[in-house]
Amino acid sequence: MDNQQLQRIVEQVSIDAFGKPFRHKASFNARLRTTGGRYLLNSHNIEINRKYFDEYGEKELYGIIKHELCHYHLHLEGRGYKHRDQDFRHLMKIVDAPRFCQALPKKASAKRSTTRLYEYTCQSCGQIYNRKRRVDTNRYVCGKCKGKLNLIRQLTI
Repeated sequence: MDNQQLQRIVEQVSIDAFGKPFRHKASFNARLRTTGGRYLLNSHNIEINRKYFDEYGEKELYGIIKHELCHYHLHLEGRGYKHRDQDFRHLMKIVDAPRFCQALPKKASAKRSTTRLYEYTCQSCGQIYNRKRRVDTNRYVCGKCKGKLNLIRQLTI
């Protein structure tokens, strides 16, 4: 599905569910991360998160469009368009728009799964330091006696 198809769907949903035309621009925005869509107050455009359509299909897409159109039509009429406003909640019930969209499934984190531990010792007093991050031994010294630190071993867990 491309932006032109999305535009036609938004225009059709606006006529069918609200009985009013949608006269602005609807598009997919790949940069949206935590929300299904958003209504832009200044330009009156609607942006939709493509991942929700790819993951959940047309039913979820129509729900997100109805939700954003509630914001759109109420804002243009000068009525309460925010989530907490009574006008918004009432219109959402009428058109059967969801208050929230489903959560996207979490992807595997790009973080390293292995943990490294570094063990340092002081040359002067023998104090042992365990650290998760590597320490610059030329810059840092023993906190007990100000002696030079040496890396004893690096553990990978």
